Amino acid sequence: MIKIFAVMKRMGIYQAMKRIKLTVAYDGTNYCGWQIQKNGITVEEILNKTLSRFFHEDIVVIGASRTDSGVHAMGNVAVFDANVTMPPEKISYAINNLLPDDIRIQKSEEVEPDFHPRYCDTRKTYEYKIYNAQFPDPMVRLYSHFVYYHLDEGKMQQAADYLVGEHDFKSFCTPKGDVENTVRTIYYIKVTREGNMVRIRINGNGFLYNMVRIIVGSLMKVGMGMIPPEQIKEILEAKDRTKAGHKAAACGLTLIEIEYR
Repeated sequence: MIKIFAVMKRMGIYQAMKRIKLTVAYDGTNYCGWQIQKNGITVEEILNKTLSRFFHEDIVVIGASRTDSGVHAMGNVAVFDANVTMPPEKISYAINNLLPDDIRIQKSEEVEPDFHPRYCDTRKTYEYKIYNAQFPDPMVRLYSHFVYYHLDEGKMQQAADYLVGEHDFKSFCTPKGDVENTVRTIYYIKVTREGNMVRIRINGNGFLYNMVRIIVGSLMKVGMGMIPPEQIKEILEAKDRTKAGHKAAACGLTLIEIEYR
């Protein structure tokens, strides 16, 4: 049997199965998130259909981060298995010709067969953008959240510093029945302003459901002067979702990068 496979391989009839890793960027405006849903089209669905069409076999990708409806990404990660004949690094060029304009593969590469994008030691970076001005700017409306109350980014940074480190973030997540451990580590949170744009960049080892958006909603309360910065520490220690701020709009959130150790 081994000799038969060897002959088939030399003749180009048989090709070994390979696991391919994709770095994916997308504008999430028109999608119901990453994960396949019954109520609308998703990024995962588009990738599955496009890859299946290209490779002439059923392809199902495994995504690293299941971003919510309306959330964007510059560096989400997905893997799939297929009988690949072309150089893995060329797959991105071929697939991009078939994808819609709001989804693009930034990189394609072969990885080990047991590589799983969700079960590895990673650091994820998210950025949330708030357009803070008297009136909205239509040019940034799809990629930022508009707030007309003045935000004090200095106080927001003071509040954010209480969240850095390993903590139980139960107060800052939407409860999900399949999640028991709500302890995560945040390595840094940086709050900066460039003109009217306030940026909140968060880097951590993992994030709970809606965690970044709830953190941002809570920091906005600090920035507006509704609560003092030190109250964020009390909210964190309460481990009670009702104590934290609202969930910020999805449009302002972008998954920037996933780093694999």
